[in-house]
Amino acid sequence: MKLQLALDLVNIPQAIELIKEVQEHVDVVEIGTPVVINEGLRAVKEVKDAFPNLTVLADLKIMDAAGYEVSQAAASGADIVTILGAAEDASIKGAVEEAQKQGKQILVDMIAVKDKKARARELDEMGVDYICVHTGYDLQAVGQNSFEDLRTIKSVVKNAKTAIAGGIKMDTLSEVIAAQPDLIIVGGGITSQEDKKAAAAQMQNLIKEAVTG
Repeated sequence: MKLQLALDLVNIPQAIELIKEVQEHVDVVEIGTPVVINEGLRAVKEVKDAFPNLTVLADLKIMDAAGYEVSQAAASGADIVTILGAAEDASIKGAVEEAQKQGKQILVDMIAVKDKKARARELDEMGVDYICVHTGYDLQAVGQNSFEDLRTIKSVVKNAKTAIAGGIKMDTLSEVIAAQPDLIIVGGGITSQEDKKAAAAQMQNLIKEAVTG
């Protein structure tokens, strides 16, 4: 079980400063979609150059031209690239093919997918590396979470790892850990805290305790 830091509302210098604070307590750093929109793939490259030992995820939320976009993210240093579960099968297969060619991984974001159980089964057969249940900002605002979706996906997935994202904070982390995803994605639960390092360390310790029993 790994901890991923999601960076959404920062520029490149702010991202690098923030990662410096918490790097010893996180496994994956996500360059969020808003950062990629504002800064381009340069954000991925600069973070990977600054922290070569960290796994860097480029949250591109690909919907089309998947092979090309994965190749560009890989060239910028991304280790994991995201595609939307709502994308065409041809796009997902293209993303997986390109990622395998580059020695990278694909995470499928299930945001807005209606039949998550059926889609997770299909995605698993297509060879994706991670399937992520994600309560986006707009649904978090009306009090939704992804725990039930995670259980649903775990019940059908045979090969892919599972991930969960969306509004995870210290007071909900135990419930998330109990659902046993492979990757726990936290944004504001770390980045909005006054002591970010302490928040990340506390979360990492809870995860480690759960893993080691």
